[in-house]
Amino acid sequence: MASANDRAVLQAIFNPTSPFGDVPGINQEEELFDDDSGFDAELLKRVKELEMRGVSAAEAGDLQGALQLFSQAVHILPERASAYNNRAQALRLQGDTTGALQDLDRAIVLSGGGGRTGCQALVQRGLLRRLGCQTDEARADFEKAASLGSEFARQQAVLLNPYAALCNKMLSEVINKLRNPNMSEAQ
Repeated sequence: MASANDRAVLQAIFNPTSPFGDVPGINQEEELFDDDSGFDAELLKRVKELEMRGVSAAEAGDLQGALQLFSQAVHILPERASAYNNRAQALRLQGDTTGALQDLDRAIVLSGGGGRTGCQALVQRGLLRRLGCQTDEARADFEKAASLGSEFARQQAVLLNPYAALCNKMLSEVINKLRNPNMSEAQ
């Protein structure tokens, strides 16, 4: 079994664009979960069923049906973040970026910017902001999601950080020179 240091060295060799020593899975937050304990158990059960049906409808290409199911879930438990997050996905797939951002904002507020849903909503909002050329806002969302344990968000935050990109480029060049010492002489 490889030590943490061995994994860090291998990560730097096989993925030179990531910061040295940064091994996916190491130092990640524990598995995130949403605290649904404050909701009525029967209502929560109904809402979760609606959300599962909504996800199935969206996967089957029935975005209108999915939106209706997610909206029903929001209506039943308007203080629960998950249905807003799911509805945002369906809205985004329909091309309604403004509606998706509104639902993601609401999901982030309701989740307190934490838990599984908060993390997912931050990543989704970061992606939409990045597409909208709101780089600073996108980076902030990715950094927050990364602090919650999202490896994808961490990678996106690094990509949007000009200093990290420069350091990663220099590190990549050093590693390439170490791998191919004759290449630097030929240039």
